[in-house]
Amino acid sequence: MIAGRPEKIADIIPHWFEASAADGVNLMPLFLRGGFGLFGEQVVPILRKRGLFRHDHTGAMLSEHGLRRPRYVVVR
Repeated sequence: MIAGRPEKIADIIPHWFEASAADGVNLMPLFLRGGFGLFGEQVVPILRKRGLFRHDHTGAMLSEHGLRRPRYVVVR
């Protein structure tokens, strides 16, 4: 869990990805009204400035962003 100033959060998140400790982020704001907005308004711009967060989606499907279909194994 991370808590702190936007710069601190923007410093820690990339380390998790580089260490393969995370492949995404779940937000759990302390308060629902505005909590998600604060992350988007304060942390995301820092990550974008550092080239770590995209500005727009380049495709319409998740598979166009690197999400692969799961492989199913049938055992009989």
